[in-house]
Amino acid sequence: MPDSPDSRTHRWEPPAGAESLIGPGGPLELVEEPVLGVPTTVFKRRPPHLRAVLQQAADRNGGSDYLVFPDRTLTFADTAASAARIAAVLAEHGVEKGDRVGFAAANVPAYPVAWWATAAMGAVVSSLNGWWTPNELAYGIELSKPKVVLGDERRLERLREVGLPGDVQVIDLADLESLLGPGDETLPDVDIDEDDPVCLLFTSGTTGRPKGATLSHRNFVHCGMVPMLQGAIAMVLAPPAPDQPPRPQPAGLMVSPLFHVSGALPLTMSPGIGQKLVFPPMGAWDEVTHLELTAKHRVTGWSAVPTQFWRLLEHPRFDEFDVSCVQQLGGGGAVFAPELFRLMGRKLPQARIGCGYGMSETLGSGSRLGGVTLETHPASVGAVEPMIEIQIRDEDDQPLPDGEVGQICLRGAAVFLGYWDDPAATAKALDDRRWYRTGDYGHFADGVLFLESRMRDLIIRGGENIYPIEIENRLVEHPDIADACVVGVPHKQLGQEVAAVLVLHEGATLDADGVQAWVQQALAKYKVPTHVLFREALPYNATGKVLKHQVEESVTEALATH
Repeated sequence: MPDSPDSRTHRWEPPAGAESLIGPGGPLELVEEPVLGVPTTVFKRRPPHLRAVLQQAADRNGGSDYLVFPDRTLTFADTAASAARIAAVLAEHGVEKGDRVGFAAANVPAYPVAWWATAAMGAVVSSLNGWWTPNELAYGIELSKPKVVLGDERRLERLREVGLPGDVQVIDLADLESLLGPGDETLPDVDIDEDDPVCLLFTSGTTGRPKGATLSHRNFVHCGMVPMLQGAIAMVLAPPAPDQPPRPQPAGLMVSPLFHVSGALPLTMSPGIGQKLVFPPMGAWDEVTHLELTAKHRVTGWSAVPTQFWRLLEHPRFDEFDVSCVQQLGGGGAVFAPELFRLMGRKLPQARIGCGYGMSETLGSGSRLGGVTLETHPASVGAVEPMIEIQIRDEDDQPLPDGEVGQICLRGAAVFLGYWDDPAATAKALDDRRWYRTGDYGHFADGVLFLESRMRDLIIRGGENIYPIEIENRLVEHPDIADACVVGVPHKQLGQEVAAVLVLHEGATLDADGVQAWVQQALAKYKVPTHVLFREALPYNATGKVLKHQVEESVTEALATH
């Protein structure tokens, strides 16, 4: 459909005073250029690809800490040299530009460096979900067809259970640890176009199979520069006092896995703003560890999902730690409750608060809630982010006026290339003007976006997207289960939990423990239903569709009585 120039397309409005930054000759000048055939607003002076982002950081801030692990610290210069050495190893294994390199690991030290090595040589990171079961990992490898898989022992053991194709080579990331450190090696010199793919981020699909959202160098470079623009505008609008001491190096805690958008984006964004990333010890995320590392490393920003914020701020030992260094609070993965924002303000009054609405397909870009809007519309997901366009569309793909609920569609330099090796899914998601149909539903009011539902049936548990059909498909494979419906139920800290409503075959004696064990054999632990309820029948409409809203109501009522 043609572009809509009217008010039904919502765009970022630069604040007064920003012209010196984004206007002609400004350090962050914005221009319109064709991106994959569509006129798009971009930064005029931008790094040509991710390799240049890392190299510029090594040249400019080479001695500053970048990747801080419990037992080692790598500066920006160390990371570039280490990435060059790992790129040489990958080349020895036959990896060339365009080849996929699979990653199946927790956040071990060699992971982020090998990520950069892959990007620097023009290859593509295939970010296999480290929480997947052996069969789920095997599917991700089947889809992306990596030439090499890098993994830690736990994930490699899972892969050994199902076996790998004979032409896929395996490297234990522990074997690359000796390559990390200072040096003068240079990154590979291979031609990279900014619209070349660089990373696959796997997203849950409504068909129950993950899809590989294909992100380009341009996507990452663009999303790394937007915080620079936002920071520069803040400095122009509220310059520091002349006697104010120099600001400390920005520091963030890497609480998300690198195979998530919330892990990959900080990794690639940090070099542009000189930020160091502090990695917690291996193992499950822990509130006390988070607070200890914040105080020790003077962490300036917390980015987390609502679940983690609830657990941090309500922890009984919170007041024991000096977290006055935290100046920014934010995150995404689920809608933040207004009560959570109020709790943030009470516990960390010195920090600016905000959260974002986005997804893997846009590297988290979409809308942003903060500042005055947070006070006036705390139940919204904020205003349009810089250089993003948003439309609300009806079922005929036509933009709707403010106040009407429809599908949220996004466009801009952050929007992905498509789904890896899935032209049908790509065509469904992206129209010919590169509008991304998110599948999420919402409306605009007072210039801000309100989210109505996420993919209708999507469950968001602790920031993890869960599609019921995948669990339902597993449930009905059980010989005792005749019918199944999976819904999300509210949970204060996690946002939602998974509930399964089942109809058993006559004479079956399956109980809740058996149901959970059955699901856990095939799917990741976070997809296992927390609540299991049994019914004689499920409600259906005349066309044979389960009336999920009735199921949700019955589950909510049943849980409230216990």
